[in-house]
Amino acid sequence: MSKSIVVLAYSGGLDTSYCIKYLTEEKGMTVHAVLVDTGGFSKEEIKTIEEKAYLLGAAKFVHKYTVPRYYKACVRYLIYGNILRNNTYPLSVSAERVFQALEIVEYANAVQASSVAHGSTGAGNDQVRFDLAFQVLGHELDIITPIRDMRLSRQEEVSYLKKHGVDLTWSKAQYSINQGLWGTSVGGRETLTSHLRLPNDAYPSQLSTQEEKTIKLHFSNGELVGVDDQSYEDPVAAIESLTKIVQAYAIGRDVHVGDTIIGIKGRVGFEAGGPLVIIKAHHLLEKHTLTKWQQYWKEQLANWYGMLLHEGQYLEPVMRNIEGFLEDTQSSVTGQVEVKLFPYRFELVGVQSENDLMQSRFGSYGEENKTWNHEEAKGFIKILSTPLKNYYSVHKKASDD
Repeated sequence: MSKSIVVLAYSGGLDTSYCIKYLTEEKGMTVHAVLVDTGGFSKEEIKTIEEKAYLLGAAKFVHKYTVPRYYKACVRYLIYGNILRNNTYPLSVSAERVFQALEIVEYANAVQASSVAHGSTGAGNDQVRFDLAFQVLGHELDIITPIRDMRLSRQEEVSYLKKHGVDLTWSKAQYSINQGLWGTSVGGRETLTSHLRLPNDAYPSQLSTQEEKTIKLHFSNGELVGVDDQSYEDPVAAIESLTKIVQAYAIGRDVHVGDTIIGIKGRVGFEAGGPLVIIKAHHLLEKHTLTKWQQYWKEQLANWYGMLLHEGQYLEPVMRNIEGFLEDTQSSVTGQVEVKLFPYRFELVGVQSENDLMQSRFGSYGEENKTWNHEEAKGFIKILSTPLKNYYSVHKKASDD
């Protein structure tokens, strides 16, 4: 019996609902519908999704809550690296899909399934992220993708379900929302263009306060462990608490334009108030506590880490090497960052840290020098100029021109 099991990455939407019915009716397979939760689902939503799975014919529904793993194995490195794709997007959905794929393939191996399935189309990044994980980690698993392989339209899926006695409401929402721990993506007709902006009501959080507010974020070795006077043993709880606070200010809205894995340009709206405040606050704290070369090499490696993660290359061994570097840099990134919240925006006020390198006894920038005199300063500058003087003495004609 195990050889007929197909493990479906199930969300409860039209595409994966079609997959359940298709796999049971047309393929005669035993479907395990697995919902991988990376944050954003309420208990009521999970219950509804489960009921729908059984109604459609799934033999088993599994809810896998993977937020702790997702944070420990990925999100904290996105914070350590201050990672924003194209200096804009905190990799909200990109990172989630990788960990959903990992959970699916691990479950499939554990139940000795013959196949795995997902509802991706052939026009997006997610197909790559799922298939890569399945091919690398799967134990001789077939990959079944009905929507991609048959190039189905939404109406064709609805008609098929009705034909097989499933007459649920599949009204297409005007905007596609994907919410998780590390932000929410927003897609709609405007994001299919290059010039239209998403309207205010397309975003999941609406402005509910006009009152300016100052909050304090507490970091320990690079991880968020406190918000104002509340301390958290679990950084996930701290992230969720901060996200709830900034949602009242509708902070973190933007539109990301990027290069997809399959080679075309893509545009997506997002709301990631919590992640953006954390990344910017963490970055400011690092400016005070790390040397310039630590910051430089962190930026280079973090950029590669974010790019490879986006491309579905989480399993590439170099990712573990970069994670080791990023984690090692965080030993002194401990302190408090003050942030002021306004409607739709925030400002970083300043930091307090025992490791603040601005407390240096060597001098104050632009004010005083305590460990060198004016003659030493002039000598330093003279020596520093020597390579350039040498170059221009050789290339005198070019400089005269």
